[in-house]
Amino acid sequence: MNNVKFNYLYRDAGNYKKWGKVVFSNPNKLTLEWMTKNLQQAFSQECLFNAGQIRIPECFLFAKGHATTDDHCFHEFDTVELSLESPSDLHSRSMDQFIGEIKREAMRGWIAFDSDEVTV
Repeated sequence: MNNVKFNYLYRDAGNYKKWGKVVFSNPNKLTLEWMTKNLQQAFSQECLFNAGQIRIPECFLFAKGHATTDDHCFHEFDTVELSLESPSDLHSRSMDQFIGEIKREAMRGWIAFDSDEVTV
């Protein structure tokens, strides 16, 4: 069981949620504790991030042009867990590569955008 599932969600202001997950390989056998700590440090205080910036699927509850006042552009980190599932990252990244990308994007800053311009 060498793969890791990254669990995240989109939560609107009404607390409606839609979940997402991406499974990454873990060839360096990073621990869940180490991954969680590094992810929490890279994301905002509320563990928010822009999914498009780190190249994972967006989980919005709305379609293009149909956002409401409850909608915004950020997703929320939930957990990482060991997984028997095959890697599903569309960019074939390992977990350490993914965390490296998250850290680079966090240094750039999480970019907000108008949720009405989203294409889902």
